[in-house]
Amino acid sequence: MMLVLGHTNPDCDSLAGSISLSAFLTKRDGKTVTPIMQGEPNAEGLFLLEQAGLACPEIRTSIAGEEVWIIDYSDFNQAPKDARQATIRGIVDHHKLGDFETDEQLEAWIWPCGCSNTIVYNMYKINNIDIDQKVAVMMLGAILSDTVHFNSPTCTQIDIDAAHELAKIAGIDDIDAFVTAQFAAKSDIAAVPSEELILRDLKVYTIGNKDFSIAQIEITNIDLALSRKAELQSELVKYKAEHGYHTALVLLTDITNLNSVALIESEESALVAETLGGTFVDELIDLPNVVSRKKQVLPPLQTQFK
Repeated sequence: MMLVLGHTNPDCDSLAGSISLSAFLTKRDGKTVTPIMQGEPNAEGLFLLEQAGLACPEIRTSIAGEEVWIIDYSDFNQAPKDARQATIRGIVDHHKLGDFETDEQLEAWIWPCGCSNTIVYNMYKINNIDIDQKVAVMMLGAILSDTVHFNSPTCTQIDIDAAHELAKIAGIDDIDAFVTAQFAAKSDIAAVPSEELILRDLKVYTIGNKDFSIAQIEITNIDLALSRKAELQSELVKYKAEHGYHTALVLLTDITNLNSVALIESEESALVAETLGGTFVDELIDLPNVVSRKKQVLPPLQTQFK
């Protein structure tokens, strides 16, 4: 059985991508392909599943001996621990190329765009395969989430075009109203424990010989998160110590005003803040006009610390 899975701490692109890509491969290749996830969907993901009328994929943390497609990443540290014992048949991703190595040929779709589901949409289009209405809802939501409603610097025209075509298939006439409701679900963090919040959309990067953990909480009003600063910082201190990271960052991104601040626990907090072009005060880095981790946060860190 072929499986499709996204990264750890799944976001909407990872969730929707496992569903949309497995549906595509099932239609194209004529055999059943199953979506799985490495963890529970977040509130925004649950909103999309409800809107689409779809069940959550099975959650699995072991893929040894399986044939798999990977979506929304290409790094072993974002895969199940036994991923090296699986056979990777394909990758769909919109990030920089990671450290995956395979023993056999594979199919790879890696594009410089704002969302992996944009690539999947084009895979359907290139192969003249129809997209199911429920799947289109998920794909649209993923693009809106990853591009911050087309406002992220990672957003491209192909993302915008794909979103509008998917809205037609999904039967969604008002994208603005849909994304407003979607982002409201994303921003409902009141009942989320702080130890979970600091792991939201978390990714770990090795730069040089140092490990950087970077999570991102996207909300319509960052005051909701800053009101819990003390408890979030306390959890971040414990998390960094437990894993031995050089730096643990939690980006608090205001998806209304398109700015961020970052909670930080680091061996070199002032240098990290300077590298990101922000000011470091009271364990917070002010990052005006920053919304994209992969385009505005990771590259300068790689340049400074590699």
